[in-house]
Amino acid sequence: MTGRNAELVARLQDLAAARLPETVVYVWGERGAGRSHLLHSTQRAARHPDRVILADDVDSLDEAGQIALFNRINRIRETTGDERGTLLAAGSAPPAQLGLRDDLKSRLAWGLVYQVHTLTDEEKGRYLREEAARRGFRIADDAVAYLLTHVRRDLPTLVTVLAHLDNYSLSLKRPLTLPLVREALADLG
Repeated sequence: MTGRNAELVARLQDLAAARLPETVVYVWGERGAGRSHLLHSTQRAARHPDRVILADDVDSLDEAGQIALFNRINRIRETTGDERGTLLAAGSAPPAQLGLRDDLKSRLAWGLVYQVHTLTDEEKGRYLREEAARRGFRIADDAVAYLLTHVRRDLPTLVTVLAHLDNYSLSLKRPLTLPLVREALADLG
């Protein structure tokens, strides 16, 4: 489910397939939008995962971490040929708005910069149904609507709750209906 992030997802797929010539790709967005998920899934999918260097939550780096990341970007840019990697970084704001050293902000802005847009509730519902199908079960539409109004709606929380619902449903050998969702969420306490 890409929503308004289709171009970003396409570039990350290019990166994973070693078809992206950029040395820096920076993604930003609000907490819970899926920044970390995109970084880690891109690295896992990469043909050469060791060449996809992750730097998550760069806005929380201390001075030493900022210097280390600045130096890492420079080393990546100086590397040539097949050994060259790509820094895939994420933060909560565009590079220019980060509370980082100016030289690091400029390095993060050298490559591609994308905002990770939060999915709409409709897209989240579609994602939940698709993820349930991928896991081998069906979730009723009224159960999806219930989740979107009764639990935190960020994707990490929704995926965690869906996994719990899957296990709960399997343990009771019952389909995932609204009454079972209510029971399972009460069980989470």
